[in-house]
Amino acid sequence: MKKLHYLLFSATLLMGTATHAQIKVEIAGVGSNQIPVAVAAFADENLAQDDVSDIIRADLERSGIFKVIDARQTISDSASVDLAAFRASGADALVVGSVSRSSDGRFAIRYKLHDTVKGAPISQLGGEVQPKYVRLQAHRIADDIYEKLTGVRGIFSTRIAYVKNTGRGSALVVADADGENEIVAAHGRESIISPAWSPDGTKVAYVSLEDRKPVVYLQDLMTGRRNVISNVKGNNSAPAWSPDGSMLAVALSKDGNTEIYTVRPDGTGHRRLTNNPAIDSEPQFSADGQTIYFMSDRSGGPQIYKMSVSGGNATRVTFNGNYNISPRVSPDGKTLAWISQRNGNFSLYAMDLASGQELRLADGATEPSFSPNGKYIMYATKGGGRASLAVVSVDGRVKQRLTTNAGNIREPSWGPFMK
Repeated sequence: MKKLHYLLFSATLLMGTATHAQIKVEIAGVGSNQIPVAVAAFADENLAQDDVSDIIRADLERSGIFKVIDARQTISDSASVDLAAFRASGADALVVGSVSRSSDGRFAIRYKLHDTVKGAPISQLGGEVQPKYVRLQAHRIADDIYEKLTGVRGIFSTRIAYVKNTGRGSALVVADADGENEIVAAHGRESIISPAWSPDGTKVAYVSLEDRKPVVYLQDLMTGRRNVISNVKGNNSAPAWSPDGSMLAVALSKDGNTEIYTVRPDGTGHRRLTNNPAIDSEPQFSADGQTIYFMSDRSGGPQIYKMSVSGGNATRVTFNGNYNISPRVSPDGKTLAWISQRNGNFSLYAMDLASGQELRLADGATEPSFSPNGKYIMYATKGGGRASLAVVSVDGRVKQRLTTNAGNIREPSWGPFMK
C-alpha cells in the first residue's frame, strides 16, 4: 500500500472554501509614507459568511503600504459621498461597496474606490460569485486597490504552498496568501520538501522520501493526479520551474556527484548542465529563463553561482560570508535573495544584481520565496521551538509572522499570479 495518500480536489476546491483560518498572521513594522485609506462597511455584507470590508482592511494592513482608517459607517457603492469630509479626516482614498444575493444563491459584490483629493472615483469592480468565492472576490478588490494606489499589482488573491508536519507525517498544503482556506494536496508518513509552483499555478513540483530516497513528483492541483518528474539513480531534488513552464531544473546525483540538470515536466529529456567535482545544487531560473543560479561549494564553501541555461562556464555571484545557499531571483530579475550564515546565524539577504549592494532582511531564516509582484519574500523560521513562516518586504520595513497551533509549517513557496 502506498505510503502517500492524496486528496483529489477540483479547481473549485483549489480556489478556496469558507473555512476558519488555521494560520495566525502577526504584523510588525510599517512601510514609509503610508497611504491613508478609509474603508467603509459594505451595504448588506452581513448576507455573506464573511464581511468583505473586513477582509479588504486586513489585506491592506498586512501590506504595510497603507494606513487603514475605519470609516465607521456603511456606504454603498451607489451612494452619494461627501469626499471632502473624508479628505478632512486624513484619508486620501475611500473604499465603499455593497453585497446582494440573487435567487440562485450567488453573491453580487460591487465596490468603488474614490480619490478624496481629486474628488472623483478611481476604480470600480462588480461581479457575481458563488458563496465559496466571497473571500477570493474580496482579495481581488484589495488587489485592485493596491494596484490603483501604488502602480504595482497586488498579491492578496494569490496562493501559497508549504509543508506542515503534524506528528503523523508531512502534508503538502496550499492556502490563500493570508493563510485561509487550507487544502491538503498530498500527505504521507515520509518527509515532503521543496515545493515549487508551476508558472500557471495549476501544479506543484515537490520532493518526497516515500521510496527511501528523494524523488521529484508533480502534483496536479486541478485533477489530483501525481506524476514522477525524476526518479533516476541516486538523489533527485530541488525542482525549480523555468518561467515558461517548459522545463524544470533539478539536482541529481545519478553519476555519483550532485549536478544540475534540466528535465521536461513529463519526466523526459534529462540534460546535464554542470560538470564539476564539487556539489552543485538548488538551481533557480532567472526571470528571462536564460540563466540558472545555483549553490556550489567549488570555491571551498557553499556560494551562489550562475551560468547559461545552455551550459558553459559558471560565474560566482556571492563573495561576502563563507556560507551562502538557497538562491531565489525576483520576478523582475533585478534582485537575488538567499540565505547566508554569518556570525553563527542564518539570515535572509537580498542583493541588487545591478549594483551588487546587499541588504540583510531577517535573521533566523531559511527557504526564501518571492511574492509574484517581487515586493515581499516569504521564508521559514523558528521561534519558541516551533517552525513557522514569515514575510518581509524587500526593503526590510514590514514583517509578518504566520504561525499555527496545528503543527510546524516550513518550506514555503509563493504561487504565481492567476490569469
